[in-house]
Amino acid sequence: MELFMIRRKSAWASAEELERAAGRSARVGAEEMPDDVRWVRTYVVAEPDGRLGSVCIYQATSADAIREHALR
Repeated sequence: MELFMIRRKSAWASAEELERAAGRSARVGAEEMPDDVRWVRTYVVAEPDGRLGSVCIYQATSADAIREHALR
């Protein structure tokens, strides 16, 4: 597997929104794509506009697998 970093700027208005998105992401990775995408860690960023962003580190079989995970 290759290592990927995904930066999402100002993606969430609150910690609750971020938690819901993280839950969906974890479910998709664990249940739908366990052989293709593996979450490593996430750093949450307080953005200048007051929203939350993130830097996520994943292992994946390809960039296409990361894109498919994001779409789901």
